[in-house]
Amino acid sequence: MLPVVALVGRPNVGKSTLFNALTRSRDALVADMPGVTRDRHYGVCRLGPRPFVVVDTGGLSGNDEGIEGLTALQVRAAIAEANLLVFVVDARDGILPLDAAILNELRRSGKPVMVVVNKTDGVDETLALGEFASFGIADTLPMSAAHNRGVDTLVAKALPYLPDDRDDDPGLEDQGIRVAIVGRPNAGKSTLINRLLGEDRLIVSDVAGTTRDPIRVSLERDGRRYTLIDTAGVRRRARVEEAVEKFSVIKTLQSISASQVTIVMIDARENLADQDLTLIGHAIEEGRALVIAVNKWDGMDSYQREQTQKALERRLQFAEWAKTVFISALHGSGLRELMKAVIRAHAAATKELTSSELTRTLEKAYEAYQPPLVRGHAPKLRYAHPGGSNPPTIVIHGSRTKHIAPAYRRYLEGFFRKRFRLEGTPVRIDFRDGENPFAGKKNVLTEGQQRRRQRMIRNAKRREK
Repeated sequence: MLPVVALVGRPNVGKSTLFNALTRSRDALVADMPGVTRDRHYGVCRLGPRPFVVVDTGGLSGNDEGIEGLTALQVRAAIAEANLLVFVVDARDGILPLDAAILNELRRSGKPVMVVVNKTDGVDETLALGEFASFGIADTLPMSAAHNRGVDTLVAKALPYLPDDRDDDPGLEDQGIRVAIVGRPNAGKSTLINRLLGEDRLIVSDVAGTTRDPIRVSLERDGRRYTLIDTAGVRRRARVEEAVEKFSVIKTLQSISASQVTIVMIDARENLADQDLTLIGHAIEEGRALVIAVNKWDGMDSYQREQTQKALERRLQFAEWAKTVFISALHGSGLRELMKAVIRAHAAATKELTSSELTRTLEKAYEAYQPPLVRGHAPKLRYAHPGGSNPPTIVIHGSRTKHIAPAYRRYLEGFFRKRFRLEGTPVRIDFRDGENPFAGKKNVLTEGQQRRRQRMIRNAKRREK
């Protein structure tokens, strides 16, 4: 594994901004308010000669109750696995009692500690460093993470503390199937990931909106590798008020785009909401393989389950090809079936199709049911070839294809889906008209054709007389 550097400090000192600067990304959500980051957020820094893992953590507030207490547990887990601790402080606030308490905890860990004095832009850097020199840490560095100043120095100072015998591992590169888990707040997304991992990797709380950043977690299960992406819950637009929540929703939609398979989690004890349908529709528009996970299935009686199933069948007709799995993330029931559905959906989405197979299937579909006539002529479908995967795209060449009705497009989609067993993935069909070789050319007759035409005109005139 790659060596690990953990960023630790009070809330709102700039840890997430520094994380983005080190990883050259915008993965961590940044806002001018405390408590935005709650879970551990991992990334890879490649700015120096050797890469290392950077862990962004939530701010330590000194409160061990509620969500702040759960955040502190995540921070301490990051401290335990780190090779180097980077203590981030705020130059504008100076030394606060909470800073001294955090530093004492870092020292008790026995790990090497560096101090980063952030937000030094606009202040006297010498005075700021002089104040924090009372910590007694040799490596105390000035930093302006927002302006990317001091980042290279931090990397150069950090490398000597990191072991160099673990740099042959790919680290946090995406491995296996990328699975985004989305849904409304409090649907059980973080609980599902914790259950799959077998540890409390993510903060779980009854308070809706606990997760804000999309968190990527590696998983190996039954010999297969996955990258699970936990996302923030998405509510109706009218109920989204905080700017942080708006950015969280954007990050969630971006996570769907970055995934290969999207699991949409639905609370079985609540009716299927329009927001659930919106998320499903967005995944289909992005062309992502789709699995519907109905959570909190335990504890419901037979009548409630029957009514829930009927409601799902009625409202999910537009995505009837998606597998629906009934699970309990809390107790672990149905998780094996869920992961099997993910594997099948990914296999269908990435299946390699050949031109010969597609063309033969197109001929059978055309013989079984021809498209309706257009101005007295039937559109001709000549041959097909693959146009891409994830989602499977089929390009069909023919004539008058622009006038093919949507119903016939759906017929072809269903025919191809059944023939190639494309379960759990949308199928895109792209019609292309064959070019007319005489398009744009004048009707030029040969000399013989002109004589025959004139003779026909003379004979017609004689008959009229």
